[in-house]
Amino acid sequence: MSTPTVFDPLKFKAATRAQWENAAEPWHRWGPFLGEWLGPATERMLDLVGIQIGSRVLDVAAGAGEQTLRAAHRVGPGGHVLATDVSPAILEYAAVAAREAGLSQVATRELDGEMLAELPGETFDAVISRVGLIYFPDQQKALAGMKHALKPGGRIGAIVYSTPQNNAFFSTPVAIIRRRANLPPPLPGQPGPFSLGADGVLAAALERAGLRDVIVEKVDAPVRLPSAAECVRFERESFGALHQMMVSLSDAERADAWEEIESELKKFEGPGGFAGPCEMLVAMGVK
Repeated sequence: MSTPTVFDPLKFKAATRAQWENAAEPWHRWGPFLGEWLGPATERMLDLVGIQIGSRVLDVAAGAGEQTLRAAHRVGPGGHVLATDVSPAILEYAAVAAREAGLSQVATRELDGEMLAELPGETFDAVISRVGLIYFPDQQKALAGMKHALKPGGRIGAIVYSTPQNNAFFSTPVAIIRRRANLPPPLPGQPGPFSLGADGVLAAALERAGLRDVIVEKVDAPVRLPSAAECVRFERESFGALHQMMVSLSDAERADAWEEIESELKKFEGPGGFAGPCEMLVAMGVK
């Protein structure tokens, strides 16, 4: 079978939607852990975009909504948070969580992150996206849509992974699966977990989108779990992209790959349990 030489964004989007439809329940179930792991970076993003009582906030690629609820608590009953995602299944978990928390200021809408121009213009004080921008095939189109939705002077905040070297909890499984499945390197322009992680790349993307006063900060976010085996369970249940990478492998080959991944991740175990290296970039730009 020949290897494609051109990235197909439509196939990628369809696969991404299917992955999150399948991973919706486990991603929601892992919500408390996600809050602990990504909490500091999320709070810093919310600080940078200036969310306060009465703010109107757009959450893009909101997933199961853990960060949506954080924003909703900040805006209070007089504010508004609209959570959007390409997966209706995962958004339903966000909607239920908001209802159970009594946060009537939260609404959800199924919407491709590159189609934000469908929203009314200049209606939000802030736009946030936690680990979402990296997976848009056309990141500039997504940023343009975010900018469209913002009021003048509004702010865009984003959280992304930095480099593979500083995110071994994730880059280790990716490298092992890529080798075992004989996958080629990512094609030019292909989105992925580390697509905005190199020095200066995220800031340049925000500035290219016409944002000013851009800030990018590094936040250490180690993945702390009882063991490497528990990290593997988290990734097997919640990271649909890893399963998509294994599609050409047999069941036995997939099992062997997961065994190798767990073996490699054991190097990050210590007396206090597992601490997988992870570094996030938290960014902000002003319209």
